[in-house]
Amino acid sequence: MKKLIDFYNSSIGKKVTMSLTGLFLCTFLLEHLIGNLLLFAGEETFNAYSEFLVSNPVIRFVEIFLFASLLFHPLVGLLLWISNKRTRPQKYEVYQLKENTPLASRITMLTGSLIFVFLVVHLRTFFVPLRLAEVKPSGYALVVEAFSSAPYCAFYVIALVFLAYHLRHGFQSAFQTLGLRTKSYIGLLDAVAFIFWFIIPLGFALLPIYFYFFQPATTAAATALGVH
Repeated sequence: MKKLIDFYNSSIGKKVTMSLTGLFLCTFLLEHLIGNLLLFAGEETFNAYSEFLVSNPVIRFVEIFLFASLLFHPLVGLLLWISNKRTRPQKYEVYQLKENTPLASRITMLTGSLIFVFLVVHLRTFFVPLRLAEVKPSGYALVVEAFSSAPYCAFYVIALVFLAYHLRHGFQSAFQTLGLRTKSYIGLLDAVAFIFWFIIPLGFALLPIYFYFFQPATTAAATALGVH
C-alpha cells in the first residue's frame, strides 16, 4: 500500500492517474452518446432507457467509479498544474510557446475548468431531478424542457467545443503517458482520437440543435414534465 501511495504522490503517478481516469471518462462519453441518441427513437424508447439507468443496480455501482473519476481527474490535473508552476517559477525569456505546443495542449487547464462548470450545470439539470426529486419527471420531457432554452442550448454547444479541444490533447496524452503511443499504433490511435474529439462532441451537439429547431413540444413536456 505504501508503494502505491508513494507512486501516486510522484509526478508520473499523478500523470498515470490522469490518464486512466481520463480514458474511463472517454468510455463513458461513448456510452452516454449512444444512450442519448435514443432520443431520436422517440419519447417512449428514451424513457424506457432512462428508467433502466435509474433502477439498474449495476449502473448505480458503475456510477461510483464515474463520480470518483469526475472528481479525481480535475483534482489531479490541478495538482500537476500547480506542481509545474512551482518547478518553473520564472517565465523563460526566450521561449515561443505557440511554436512549440499546439493550441489544444496550451489551453488544457482552461478547457478542463470550463468543462467542470458545464458538468455541474448538466448534473443539476438532468441527474438531480431524475435521481433526487420526490416526483421524478420523464427523462424525455427534461430534455425537451432544457433544449427549449436558447441560452442553455448555446451554453451546451460551446461547452462541447471546449470538450473537443480538451479531448484532442488529452486522449493522445493519456496513451503517451501509458507508453502505448508507439509508431506501430500511432495511425490507429489518431483515428480513434478523431472519433472521440470530433465525432462524439458533434453527436452530442446534434441534440440541442434538433430539439430547439425541429422537435415540437411533446405531450410529456406540455404537461409540466410528466411523471413516469
